Order: sequence, then structure tokens, then C-alpha cells
Amino acid sequence: MNTRKIVITGGPGTGKSTLINKLTKHGYTCLEEISRQVTLDAKKKGIDQLFLTNPLLFSELLLKGRQQQFEEANTLQSDVIFFDRGLPDVLAYMNYIGNTYPQSFVDACKNAVYDTVFVLKPWETIYTSDNERYESFEQALEIHDHLLNTYQQFNYSLIDVPFGTIADRTDYILKVLKL
Repeated sequence: MNTRKIVITGGPGTGKSTLINKLTKHGYTCLEEISRQVTLDAKKKGIDQLFLTNPLLFSELLLKGRQQQFEEANTLQSDVIFFDRGLPDVLAYMNYIGNTYPQSFVDACKNAVYDTVFVLKPWETIYTSDNERYESFEQALEIHDHLLNTYQQFNYSLIDVPFGTIADRTDYILKVLKL
């Protein structure tokens, strides 16, 4: 089976997880964002913000988890699989904070190619921060730019998802994908 791998990406607080949850309710196979789990696991070990204290280790854990998700998608019996973020997101965040990363990060992105990438723009109306999301709205805008640049470096054509209700956004994605 040739499974189509679809990424939903965007800066923090843009509605990605809500959209993924809606697609799951529609019966689509969706692989959730793993950064919150990595953050929570670090907190259990006494590290409040692993991304801030050791961004390379945090990013290595994310990259490994996203590679596992990509491989898992190859084993699932589904025509379409949605990902809450893709491997290039890891590089975009490292670029955002100005940290270097090994060539293996780039190679991982080259080896795990997604079929379609949808981008959710920062939307101040719905933006909130919480214990795992520490960025301000202004920082979310900067991260958005890094996401666009990073995905484009890997030759992805990005599809902007318009602002709207979660139902409208879901319908838009399904219509573009002809699902």
C-alpha cells in the first residue's frame, strides 16, 4: 500500500493538535505531536524546559521520535496518515534559536519525505501559552518564518490553511487532498 504522508505544521498555538484531533474523529489515522511528551518526560527527571536547557538533546529526542513515527506510518494499513509536525520542524526550531546541529539531522529530513505539507499561520485570536508552550505570539511569528524556510529548503510546496472554524479548516484540508 502506498500511504500518503501528510504533515500539518505551524508555529506554536496555531491549532495543529485541535485539527489532528478533528481528523482523528473523522476516522483518519493521525500521529500526534511528540514534543509535549518529551518535555513531560524531562520534567519527571527534574528538567523544567529541556528545549531551553539542552536544545540539542531535546531535538535529538524529537528527531528520533519523528523518525519512528515516519517508519510506523509505513506499517499502518491506511491510505492517508496525518502527522502533527514533521522532521523538518526540528531543524526549523534549531534555526530559530540559532543552534547548530549535525548533518545527520539534515540527512534524516532528506530520507523521510512527506507527500503534502499544510501550514497553519499564527493566529493571535486563538493563541494561548501554557506550561509546555512558553513562546510569546511574536516568537510564534518568528518560528513560523523558520518553518516556511526550512520546509522550502527541502523542496516542499507548502499549502496555507486559511483561518476559520476547526470544521472549515478540516474541510479545506480534506478538499485539497480530494478525500
